[in-house]
Order: sequence, then structure tokens, then C-alpha cells
Amino acid sequence: MTIRHMRIFAEVYKTKNITLAAQHLHMTQPAVSRAVGEIEQNYGVRLFERMHRGLRETQAAAALYPKAIHILQTYEDLDYTLKNWDSFGTLRVGASVMLGNFLLPQMLLRFQKKNPHISVNAVISNAETLKQKLLNNEIDLAFAEEGLEHTDLVSREIGGDKLVLIVPQEHPLLEKDHVTLGDAAEYPLLLREQGSASRGLVERLFAARALALLPLWESASTQAIVKGVHYGFGISFLPEQIVRQDIENGFVACVDLHDPELCRKHYAVWHKNKFLTEKMQELLLQSSESID
Repeated sequence: MTIRHMRIFAEVYKTKNITLAAQHLHMTQPAVSRAVGEIEQNYGVRLFERMHRGLRETQAAAALYPKAIHILQTYEDLDYTLKNWDSFGTLRVGASVMLGNFLLPQMLLRFQKKNPHISVNAVISNAETLKQKLLNNEIDLAFAEEGLEHTDLVSREIGGDKLVLIVPQEHPLLEKDHVTLGDAAEYPLLLREQGSASRGLVERLFAARALALLPLWESASTQAIVKGVHYGFGISFLPEQIVRQDIENGFVACVDLHDPELCRKHYAVWHKNKFLTEKMQELLLQSSESID
């Protein structure tokens, strides 16, 4: 099996469609089908079941795909090296919404001032999406509040922050001397979408205390949540850095909720098979300096 075979197989696996794979690879459909057939014939396995509306992967294909992806990655890294990657090239970076707002801009500004010939492509999304992009070799590094746990990923701590409980001005919880998570659970909750690091931490804390978590709102937009709190639709747990200015301006109020588990760490994450180039290591160093 050649690199060409693996590249074709990986694209067919991702699209589950011969026509789409052929379009993405700028090949003809028969050529793509022939390449998949050559792999199947050579190894005596079936990779895809032909369905009426597309393809369904077999167990053999599911086992082959991650290995093919990392062989292709290794090949691309070698090719990149030979093309003078240390002076010219592209870094693909991902960040969670919070770190995308507060870490990424200053970090990339400093990095690109020192490396003007390197292009940096950035993706800002939730933790689950970043994890999948790392596993699919769609980004080189990710920065998130959680370690994006997976056996194929490596995490390095680069800093930390904490979630705070925000409420509308003159909310009843502001009158209490000691507020617990149980108290917060009695009010409508406006939370980040499932898959985000903030939502994951809140879910774990509520589950650990056997508290029901039935959010009234779910949103990928932290500003939509902050406005919802301001107008009295509910309360929310959000990163302190994101809501600090809204609290200082009196747009929302912060309840003094003493819970050390609301503190969390920030991580830089990459695939364990990823070759960290000198510039990637420089970017990792920049991330720690930006947090500090």
C-alpha cells in the first residue's frame, strides 16, 4: 500500500462517499474506487459496505484509519522538513472560546512579529471539536481549559483560571452569607453548549453533588449568556476573565461562591505522534509567557 492509497482511503473514510472523495482529491471516481479495491484485494479485507446512499465503514477500515492518518502525518512532516519549514510554512492552531479571546491574540501577535514568514491558521471552538481536529491531524496544537483527554493526545499545563457565578443585579443570592451549588441549582441556569470546557466542569460539579442540571439556555456565545443574565432570565457559571469587565461595569453581579473545584487549568495539547518543530516549541513557550 502506497502513500497515494492511504491518502485516498483516508478521504473516502472521512466523506463516506466516493464522489465527494474524488472531488476533494481532484481525481475521477473510477480511480478512487480502483485504489480502494486494490487495498481490499491486497489484504483480503472489506473496508466499506456499499449502501444505497453512500458507504459504511467496516471494523477493518476503523482500525486502519487512525494508523493511516498518522503515517500520512509523518510523511507530511518529513516533506515539510525538507522544504525548509523552519523559515517558511504554516502552523495550524486551535483554541477554546475563552483562550481564543484572552490568550491567542497576544500570543500570535508576539509570535508573528518574530516569525513574519510563518502563516498561522487559527480555529476557535469548543473542547470536543478541538480534540477531534487534533486526532484527525487538522490542527497541530490546541489550547484549552481542559486537557482534551485521549490516549493519543499529550497535554502540558500552561496556566489556569476559575469559573464564577454571575447573577442579575439585586438577585436573592446576593443577600445570602454562604452560597452553595445547591443554592444555585434552585434558579434557572444559562450555560455554554455541551462539549465546551466550561459546561463540562459545571456538569461534573453538579453530578458529584447529585444535583440535577437542566439548563434553561444553552449557547456557544458567552455574550448571549451574559446578556441573558443581565435581563434576568437566569444565572450562569462563566470564566472570570470573560465576565470581569461586565462585573466591574455593573452589567451583572458576581456571587461569592467558595468552591476550589471551580478553579481549572489551561493546557497546550498535541498528538503524541506529532513532531514538534522548533517553531511549534517556540509557540508553546509563548503560550506560557502570555498566561503569566
